[in-house]
Amino acid sequence: MSARRVVGAATAAALALGASACGGSGDGAKASGGFTYWSMWRADEPQAKVLKAAIDDFTAATGAKVNITWAGRDIAKKIGPAIAANQAPDLWDESDDKVYGTTAAADQALDLSPVLQLQVPGEDFPVSQVLPAKYFDMLPKDPSGSNHYVIPYEIVTNAMFYNAADPAIAAAMPSPPTDWAGLLKVCDALKAAGKACIASEGEDPWSNALYFDYLLNGAGVNVSQLAADKSGATWDAPAVLTAAQQVEQLVKGGHLIEGYDATKYPTQETNWASGKAAFYMDGNYVTAEVAKQVPAGWKMASMLPPTAKTPDANLIGFASPKRAKNAAAAQKFIAFFLQKKHLAGISTTALNLTPRADIPAPAELADVQKALDAPAVRLGFDGVSGSWLPKVLNENYLDLWHGKTTAAQFVAKCKADQVSYWQTQG
Repeated sequence: MSARRVVGAATAAALALGASACGGSGDGAKASGGFTYWSMWRADEPQAKVLKAAIDDFTAATGAKVNITWAGRDIAKKIGPAIAANQAPDLWDESDDKVYGTTAAADQALDLSPVLQLQVPGEDFPVSQVLPAKYFDMLPKDPSGSNHYVIPYEIVTNAMFYNAADPAIAAAMPSPPTDWAGLLKVCDALKAAGKACIASEGEDPWSNALYFDYLLNGAGVNVSQLAADKSGATWDAPAVLTAAQQVEQLVKGGHLIEGYDATKYPTQETNWASGKAAFYMDGNYVTAEVAKQVPAGWKMASMLPPTAKTPDANLIGFASPKRAKNAAAAQKFIAFFLQKKHLAGISTTALNLTPRADIPAPAELADVQKALDAPAVRLGFDGVSGSWLPKVLNENYLDLWHGKTTAAQFVAKCKADQVSYWQTQG
């Protein structure tokens, strides 16, 4: 899954779900313990295969029928109308931002806290002991005060990926740099060796702005608080300008791959996978995306930008409409799927990360897993949602990233646009 398909700011509820809207299971749910389930995956995707195997085992073990629909990526557009029409499934899955934006923010998501108290079948301890609380702590609360509207089974995080077996990278970076000056030295050494430091999809504000996001995190600046300041005064903080200047150093130093500002995804991902640049910032799913492109001997590694304090995380997991008719049966399945023997397939078959610390990550994601072992995680851009990113940050950041504006001009323009933005928000 790519950032362009999974992550991104959550929007306000897709439809206004009034108090009269009532959820309910669609066709096929049985009073005997069955339930309906809509999944974001297509039937031919690895995650679907892992889920299907668990569903078959669940039915064999309990006799409960699961009416599954492999709905694909449009599921978030379908769930609101389905709730309004009383045709919603008992269970669905999506990324945390889409669950929040389409249902939880409108108080239409069921609080799944009871799942945490259920026993993981065959493992003699509750779900709460296999799902770290930090993944819930980072989420915004719904109007009812709950941040348990999604139960994760897959974790996505963003980092700078590189080939540790590349001699040029090994020579330039004997060990990961601990500060920004160290990263610039690595970039200078790579440039001298004839290799670009960073591959960038130049027209993608989200992945490129992750450098700025992580730099702000390292400086103690919360992007959500920055965005919420209606006066714009927070943009005047010296740490904000410093972070922008550090980004500017990458641009002015010639450390971005040639032609980055005139290409679109996946051009530069492909160039990076062929060894034309050292680093590529993206979600951990990129390792699976390029698995068939990278040359033999490639050793996938990753690191956070120097000074970053807290890794970001995005959850993919289960959710239920607030008035699901067969919620109890669906919750039993959630606990069933979180068994190590089933959930491990997300790592071994889908080649992605799980929230369980006792399930080893794929070898390509070992560094990412180490980063996620941190005591806390955070949402990318500290969970900023709605239209602030496209209205204030995105285009201004691309101008900085493309060398069209200076760091000081970028900060001033964002401040001015943010003041105007909040004036239009009522």
